[in-house]
Parts: sequence; C-alpha cells; structure tokens
Amino acid sequence: MNFRTASQPGSEPLSRRDFVRATSALAVVALAGDPAADARAADVANAATAAPAAHPLLTKAADFQDVSRGTPKPHSLTGDALVQARLTDETWRLEITADPFTNDLVKEPASLGKQFTIDGGNAIDLPALIELGKKTSVRFLKAFQCLNIAAPLGQGLWEGVPLRELLRLCGLMKNVRRIYYSGFHNNDPKQLFQSSLTYTQAMETAPGELPPFVAWRLNGEPIPLKRGGPVRMVIPWAHGFKSIKWLQRISVTNDWKAMDTYANANNDPESHLKTAAYIDHAPEKFPAGQPIFMSGLALAGLSGLQRVEWWLHRVEPEAKPVALDDEPYRAATWTPCELEAPPADWTSVFPAGISSKDVLGFDPKTGKPMAWPLRYSMISWSAVLRDLKPGKYEFRARAVDLNGFAQPDPRPIAKAGKNAVEVHKFEVA
Repeated sequence: MNFRTASQPGSEPLSRRDFVRATSALAVVALAGDPAADARAADVANAATAAPAAHPLLTKAADFQDVSRGTPKPHSLTGDALVQARLTDETWRLEITADPFTNDLVKEPASLGKQFTIDGGNAIDLPALIELGKKTSVRFLKAFQCLNIAAPLGQGLWEGVPLRELLRLCGLMKNVRRIYYSGFHNNDPKQLFQSSLTYTQAMETAPGELPPFVAWRLNGEPIPLKRGGPVRMVIPWAHGFKSIKWLQRISVTNDWKAMDTYANANNDPESHLKTAAYIDHAPEKFPAGQPIFMSGLALAGLSGLQRVEWWLHRVEPEAKPVALDDEPYRAATWTPCELEAPPADWTSVFPAGISSKDVLGFDPKTGKPMAWPLRYSMISWSAVLRDLKPGKYEFRARAVDLNGFAQPDPRPIAKAGKNAVEVHKFEVA
C-alpha cells in the first residue's frame, strides 16, 4: 500500500512497510538539526501511529466472515453425521444428472450421454476431481462479497477444475439451457440452497474472461469445512450466493429460468460484483493539530476500478444530515486516495510452490498482473487528512469504475447488491 506524507503532498509515495520504518529514520535526521525533516518526521510518525494494520492480499481461511446457512450449519457436523452428509474427503461425491423438466412450451427435456449418480455407483469423488485437475486446473484471486452484506467477506487464492471440464465428461448434451447446482443442506428441502448459470456461462469463456470452476483448494490448502469444503463452486464475477458451498449436485436443464434461492428472495440472480470502496474501522475522536490517517479496501467489480476518492464534510451545529444526491453532496469536492501498488515479488504473497505465472489474470510470461487491481479482487487505499480545526466531521469514500460511474452507481438498488457510500463520523478536539 502506498502513502504520501501529510506535510509533503507532492512527495513520492511510501510503501506501508517503509511508511512505519520512516518514522525512526526521519527522527534521526531531525536530531541532526534539519527543521524541515523534523516537521516531516513528526507528521509521518503521527500518521503512522494512527494507521491500522495492513490488509493482506490473501485472507486466512479462518479469518473469512461466515454467512453459512442451515440448522444446524453443515460445518458444525461431526463424526458419523459428517460422514453421512458426504462432507469428508473420503465420502464426498458429486452427482451430475439431467433434469427431466418439460411443460407446455418445453417439449423436450435436457439429456446427457452419461450421468454420474450415487445410485449408479459412478458419482465423482475427490481423487477423480484432483486427477482431472492435473491437466485442467485453474487458480484465481477472488474477493468474496455477499449481495446483502455491506462489507466484503475476504479474499483468497482459489483452485479448481473449470465447470465445463466436468460437464464434458458427460458426453453429448442435448436441449441444455441452464446448469443448476446445489450443496448439502441437511437433506431438508426447506433448507436447500441452490444456484444456476446459463449454458454459455458454464461452457464458453471469452478471451480475458474467467471460467466458473469447482474448487477444492484455498490459499494452497484444502478448503476447510467452514469455507464450504471439501468442494465448492467458485463463480469469479458473482456475489457469494452463486459460489455454492458443500457442492454435491449439478443438473443440466432445458428450463430457461434461474432457480437461485436468492432470486426467490427478490434479489437479482445475475448480479455481478460491484466496484466499491469500504472504510476501515477508525477512532471517533482525534486530537487537534495532528494528521489523521484513513484507510480501507477497494473491490474491483465487473467494470474495474479507476480510482478511490474521499470527501470530508464539516458538520455545522444544527445542520441537516447529508443525503445521497442532495445539494451538499452534489457540491462536494472529491480528492483521489492513494491506491496499493502491486507487489514487486508475488512469492511473498502466494503460498510456496505457486507462481503468479500460473494464476488467471497474470501474464504467464512475466508473472505480473495484466490489470491492476485484478478484476474481482480487493486492494487497500489510504488518505491523510491535515490541518483540521476542532469540530465534528463526516469522512466518505467512494470508488469510481472504468466507465466513470461513481459509487453507488450504476446499480444502487438493494436487489442487485448493497453498494452504499460509507461514511465515518468523528470529532476533532
């Protein structure tokens, strides 16, 4: 993550690591009697003191926010219940079948040349999935965000087999329009959580696009049960409800309708991840006369990320609260934030033995990201506020995508995913 010091807005940015180191180095120069260095050392030291810990590019599996469903939640099962649920490495199985759906308009059901079922004794097990992955596996750095939750859940390096490679095992497909899939939810129809893709989304990947895949590894390790393991679906461009946990069933169908559980709750079943900025937790009071450090995360959605910008609003006594698109909001002057630069050495980020050259979104020759930030990933941003007089303030941060839309546009409606501009209220005293 890069920073510019408060007293030197035109100076070269410092890495987050060097930012803290600079406090001691500049202090030594200050002792040598350089007034300018003395001021800069104090400024950097004050800002560094307020800075939160850096956001790692990989969230540890145990640190992801959990939004699991089910009573009891599948990851809470133990012993024989876990075995019966087929949620151990040894007992996990994946069925791939054809849905017999027809109606007055749909006369022919979908069909597969070969089906994989538990009853038929040929359901796909974990060793077979891993073996298939030796030739076809993909890795992708993805941020997870739930459509109905304001903050991201975490970001991981996911590895698995493209969904199309599993469907190709089924031979000739006829009359297939959508792919339905679901995970284990206690064999209770009322708890069933399911999602779907179009045939095209599942089977075709345009140049530069990312395929949906069936994943069994997170950050170089087996996916923990709490994160949806042993095997889950990962849909790079989508909110979390598309990336079904505890995957066990895939069905091809001639039905044209999305049957996602979230669609039944009046959500948009085709909503993509949004470009958005999020503010880190910060104090509610700051001492006057010191720079104030603000930071957060920025998620690059379908439309990419052009910049993150901030606006500081001084709240006058008896003033009305600021609302989206009211007069004070429209008159606001937004200032660009500093964005985290890509690591110079990705071996310090990815697990041992994994090269960035083998991760989707990176140049396979140089190992450098082909765009920054990577699409559907998160990076950190920062801002330093200076010379604030005592009083109450509101700090806002928003993302601007590559099409020029500023958050919450272009889709501020809740059914397409929460995307509000966050605000942090604080007092300088």
